[in-house]
Amino acid sequence: MNTKENHNKSVSRETREKLRRIRHLALDMDGTIYMENNIFPFTIPTLDALKAAGIGHSFLTNNPTKSVGDYVAKLKRMGIDCAWEDMYTTPIATIDYIKKTYPEVKRLFMLGTPSMREQFVEAGFISCEDDPADRPDMLVVAFDTTLVYSRLCRAAWWAKQGLPYIATNPDWVCPTDAETILVDCGSLQKCIEAATGRRPDKVMGKPDPTMLDGIRDRHGLKPEEIAMVGDRIYTDIEMGRRAGAVSILVLSGETTLETALEAGTADVIVRDLEELGDLILESRKPL
Repeated sequence: MNTKENHNKSVSRETREKLRRIRHLALDMDGTIYMENNIFPFTIPTLDALKAAGIGHSFLTNNPTKSVGDYVAKLKRMGIDCAWEDMYTTPIATIDYIKKTYPEVKRLFMLGTPSMREQFVEAGFISCEDDPADRPDMLVVAFDTTLVYSRLCRAAWWAKQGLPYIATNPDWVCPTDAETILVDCGSLQKCIEAATGRRPDKVMGKPDPTMLDGIRDRHGLKPEEIAMVGDRIYTDIEMGRRAGAVSILVLSGETTLETALEAGTADVIVRDLEELGDLILESRKPL
């Protein structure tokens, strides 16, 4: 990777043109604008500079452990101005999908935090208990930081019974700066699959392009005017590719430069959001 000082000179004409067309950033959160609870020092200045240049942004996350209100409050505590309509989360996408695809479904057994489960209740669903007599219409599996072993076993049981089964996101782990590994929804899906042979019928969240489609429609944009910015190849970058957006990989989270170069799927690789902001603003200057 070139240093910030000489990186701009190495950008090809084709890449420069892609950057020049960008009007809106779809921003992954953890690993892109902050790490767990620590905002990167460049995030707010970069977003402010891009906003002044007429480039908007939305926040996307595959992490379903918090409600939209929780995320808005978290971003505001970090100093980021964010409204409800700026957020796209996997629980919201999952709720919309169930209502559209399975209108008869009302009763859910969910692996997920209390905050996430409450979102589904507020949307009109019934949250079933860990009880074989409390039979759900559907199984929903999410990243669950409050996971109880008996509930995982119950989820496997309902998966084995052939109920419709949806997962909120495919992530194996959640980024963290702590000395631990945060086992995410994709790993829970593999656990259930190993125990039952059953995979989800549908996996929401990135790389599914639904959230980017929503940003496109809401802001009246063309796909190539949206940049999907994130730190994961198999979710963020793949989502951008599927949606026809510009896919931009930042190296401030999960992915290393070596892995990024080996994959070769991102349109642009940058050190972090600050370098991306510099490149976008540079692309608007005359050659």
